[in-house]
Amino acid sequence: MKPLKIAMMSMTHGHTRKYYQVLRENPQLDWVAVATANDEVKEVFLNSVDGIPCYDSETEMLDAHPEIEAVVLASENSDHLRQMKLCAERGIHILSMKIPTFDMDEYDEMIDIVEKSGVVCQIELELHYNPVVRRLKELNDSNKIGNILSFQATNITLSPVWAFPWQGVPELSYGKRTLLKEGDHRYRGGALCDHPHIFDLIREITDSEFDSIYASVAPNIRPDIEVEDMLSVVGKMKNGTIFSLDPSWSRMEERLKVPGPGWEVAPKRMEVNITINGEKGVIMTDCFGPNVYHNGAPKDRYTVRYTYFDEWIGLIDEFIDCIRNKKTPKINLQWHKKTIEAMNACYESIQTGNPVSL
Repeated sequence: MKPLKIAMMSMTHGHTRKYYQVLRENPQLDWVAVATANDEVKEVFLNSVDGIPCYDSETEMLDAHPEIEAVVLASENSDHLRQMKLCAERGIHILSMKIPTFDMDEYDEMIDIVEKSGVVCQIELELHYNPVVRRLKELNDSNKIGNILSFQATNITLSPVWAFPWQGVPELSYGKRTLLKEGDHRYRGGALCDHPHIFDLIREITDSEFDSIYASVAPNIRPDIEVEDMLSVVGKMKNGTIFSLDPSWSRMEERLKVPGPGWEVAPKRMEVNITINGEKGVIMTDCFGPNVYHNGAPKDRYTVRYTYFDEWIGLIDEFIDCIRNKKTPKINLQWHKKTIEAMNACYESIQTGNPVSL
């Protein structure tokens, strides 16, 4: 099978750098080019990667490389619809960042565009391919703990706002400027917009959909950003499973423009933990437990060394397989839509102070 000719757009998303290694090393890929959104991210890219052509314009890149078969949309949430249209018009397959859009009219337009063009559109939710999560799924599928009674998960990280400023701009992250609630100076578009993974995983693991959601927002630990950084979500799935989810930016960081050694502050950069209580037992999962945190070079800065890269490899391998063999990705637009609807329900609950039924 010939390598898939792939490119990247914008390079403004926090996951951009995660693709550098797998795009270079995966023998099933031929990394053709990138198009950067501005001079600042262009400079960061050129200082990180050698030998990949870099363009200031997406159209210029696509015109110069008609051989491109697929594109990673490494962009702010507000730009996804425009870029999907650009790719679909040319028959180019799409790997979108984890939030296609929060606007449900836009979301339906994306679905229509993809269906009519016949391109593959996969949504990047890499935790589904995390080796620890895969083991969790195997244990659950084998009925080791019986029927699930409750599901508790954290997806808490530091804030990407300092390195990727658009994530602190409501119009770019959430899609518009909407106050969290009456009397609150903050807007939708913060930590919740960055952490859809646990909302998606509970749907897959329980094989059920959201029934009701109640969300509450805490005072910010970063008073100078205008979006939420800490919140808590509880509710019930349609099969009766109760849940508690924490999708917060509750790990602190140094405000570096380029993430690197010293960005994280002890004890960890992120905590993605899942606890499932069943009729016959409990499964406790630390999704990033294998990582090693240490003080080291440069300048004895506290940093993290990732001990595996499997989740990004698995995600890309599925994307390639779907394109070459005309399959539908597991995390496609139709599937992911219910996750986004649940996240919108969280914002509605915060605004009204009441539970929301789905």
